[in-house]
Amino acid sequence: MVFNMFRRADPATPETKASATGPVVAYHGGGRVVWSPRDVVSLTKAGFSCNPVGFRSVKLIAEAAAALPMVLQDAERRYDVHPVLDLIRRPNPAQGRAELFEALFGQMLLSGNGYVEAVGGEGGIPLELHVLRSDRMNLVPGADGWPVAYEYAVGGRKHRFDMTGPLPPVLHIKSFHPQDDHYGLSPMQAAATAVDVHNAASRWSKSLLDNAARPSGAIVYRGADGQASLSEDQYSRLQDEMLSYHQGAANAGRPMLLEGGLDWKPMGFSPQDMEFQKTKEAAAREIALAFGVPPMLLGIPGDATYANYHEANRAFYRLTVLPLAARVVAAISHWLSRHAGEVVELRPDLDQVPALAAERDGQWRRVSEATFLTDAEKRALLGLPKLAEDE
Repeated sequence: MVFNMFRRADPATPETKASATGPVVAYHGGGRVVWSPRDVVSLTKAGFSCNPVGFRSVKLIAEAAAALPMVLQDAERRYDVHPVLDLIRRPNPAQGRAELFEALFGQMLLSGNGYVEAVGGEGGIPLELHVLRSDRMNLVPGADGWPVAYEYAVGGRKHRFDMTGPLPPVLHIKSFHPQDDHYGLSPMQAAATAVDVHNAASRWSKSLLDNAARPSGAIVYRGADGQASLSEDQYSRLQDEMLSYHQGAANAGRPMLLEGGLDWKPMGFSPQDMEFQKTKEAAAREIALAFGVPPMLLGIPGDATYANYHEANRAFYRLTVLPLAARVVAAISHWLSRHAGEVVELRPDLDQVPALAAERDGQWRRVSEATFLTDAEKRALLGLPKLAEDE
């Protein structure tokens, strides 16, 4: 019985090399929708580098949030000069404040995670700040689940940031993720399906132009006595006349003279093609919705949620830009306060945001007219520090 494995197979038995599960796999995979990978690198390429709606949404939010004026204050006063302000104004030799924050906001929108590295300044305020790429960073959890280190991998080499010391060298800011304890969920992941639909529609339009584009019309020949084709000389002469007299900008509007048997038939898009274009526009609106950008600001047709551009821009700042900027700036303030050894608060200066000027004017007017409030209470409501005489 043991040596049965060494016996030759019966030559009369046909040998079949096929997987038993092959037909099942083939049937299961037939006709299935193919989606792009959901990792950070693939999503960034498909949704940012190769999609105009995703690209403009990320740029619009990141640039608007990075351009917000910042103020630094504590419970007593607002600072005009402070080491933290100097660091924020010029975080590293290659970047200014706007460039650093734009990169940080962009990483959060694309991956749901933002990483800032503190360089130098042992035991005090860092000398430089750098934004690290989210796709290169890996969190190393400890026995209790909290991160004990971060590993940054580039070109096969890894650098380990130890997070067990008194001052963490890396700040990790993440978006809310209901199913992940260590990494955030990005708007790009939520918009991934709409990005695939929009990109597929663009590729279909490109292939239509390359291989099956409909001409503006066709010249149909109906010859006498049932003859339905031109002779070779007639066909060549007709082609030469079309190239010479009816193509190009110089011949725009020139009337066409057709001889006997030739008839012009205009051609256009079918209803199916028009519905496909509507699908593409719907996917574009879904991408803008995932990022929180009013479609009106992106020039997407078919959206009339807001009465005018001014209202859409104000909603964009109030509902998208300010919540993101406030959360990120608050995390940076707490992190730098630990390095500085004092509690300071870095916050967006809403009084200098043009899109919110009408709202701020109304708030200042209501607070100033509230006679039942003291000056100290009014300053607290407006987010201003206390005056020296209020101490």
